[in-house]
Amino acid sequence: MSSTTLQLHLADEEATNALAQQLAPLVAGHTHEVAMGGRIHLHGELGAGKTHFVRALLQAVGVSGRIKSPSYALLESYKVSSLYCYHLDFYRFSDAREWLDAGFRDILQEDALVLIEWPEKAGNLLPPPDLDLHLDYAQEGRRATLHARSTKGKIWISRLNPSRPR
Repeated sequence: MSSTTLQLHLADEEATNALAQQLAPLVAGHTHEVAMGGRIHLHGELGAGKTHFVRALLQAVGVSGRIKSPSYALLESYKVSSLYCYHLDFYRFSDAREWLDAGFRDILQEDALVLIEWPEKAGNLLPPPDLDLHLDYAQEGRRATLHARSTKGKIWISRLNPSRPR
């Protein structure tokens, strides 16, 4: 499969929220092109906006109430209608097998939305995501690089409006 990449400049938190709002109906299955759910791996330095993006995406799919960072708990889970959402953070892992030992393999269902921060801490033991999202500091704001790793990820990228997030 050939890959698809989209690079965007996110000037501020509002632009990050706008990107999440565009992606939300796609991952929630509100379009008939792809089934709900999917896996998104989030990459970037501390403070680059990974958790902010996840919160914005979860809110946009309908999660209400407090959305906590899973930095210490490793996993936060939510359910919206029939969509299960899992937010994982592997930052504290020192061994790539820790995510397996924690039993997280069971939540990697195709119809669940699985968002993983610091996936590189699991080495090559994770299955490939539908989408890799890299957030990098870029003068004012962030540079978001979205890289599709599956047909589903390609459809998501093709439906995003790159002129909207600024």
